Amino acid sequence: MIRFSNATFSFKGSAGVSDATFSVDEGEFICIIGPTGAGKTTLLRMIYMDAIPQEGSVEVAGFSSDKIRSKQIALLRRKVGMVFQDFELLDDRSVFENVALPLHVIGMSREDVHSKVDGVLDKLGLTEKSHNLPHQLSGGEQQIVSLARAIVKDPVVVLADEPTGNLDPAASFKILKLLEAIQESGTAVLMATHNYNLVKDRNYRFFEIIKGQVRASSG
Repeated sequence: MIRFSNATFSFKGSAGVSDATFSVDEGEFICIIGPTGAGKTTLLRMIYMDAIPQEGSVEVAGFSSDKIRSKQIALLRRKVGMVFQDFELLDDRSVFENVALPLHVIGMSREDVHSKVDGVLDKLGLTEKSHNLPHQLSGGEQQIVSLARAIVKDPVVVLADEPTGNLDPAASFKILKLLEAIQESGTAVLMATHNYNLVKDRNYRFFEIIKGQVRASSG
């Protein structure tokens, strides 16, 4: 479902990713570990093709980096859900409106938007918060909204870039459990983190990145 073939993307001031070769199957949970600046974010950017390899190739859900055209990147990103460390919610929109945004972008009908968003909010325990603005929520709740927005379009993979980086331990563990539940429902999850203590005892496949070099790790 995801395949890196000798993929390299580098730029000044960061390790980037160098000569990465690996594959990810449908429904897998991959934990990407490594220190800040090691190349974790670059690896995720290559998957949603915000960073096109300068050498080698990346294939995601049938789209290949060495063949994809700019118009097709939007189609690829419909299949990819993103969760960021700083939430990236719209401050002037309610929880419901933030989660609904990706569905409006792809042109879903208003009736279907309401049905999909209501279902996801219920699944993640956010129904009572649907009319709240982001600043009325805790950090953990805001990250759950970000997670709801990522999965509402039924992606084949969720990319979570340091999703617990701004959260306390209890909220971090809750986000981790929600990501695991998403993976158990059949969606692949790739989570980048420098918090090894949070994930060290979990039953994941681990990739370790050190100065741009990606290698399998026993966790």
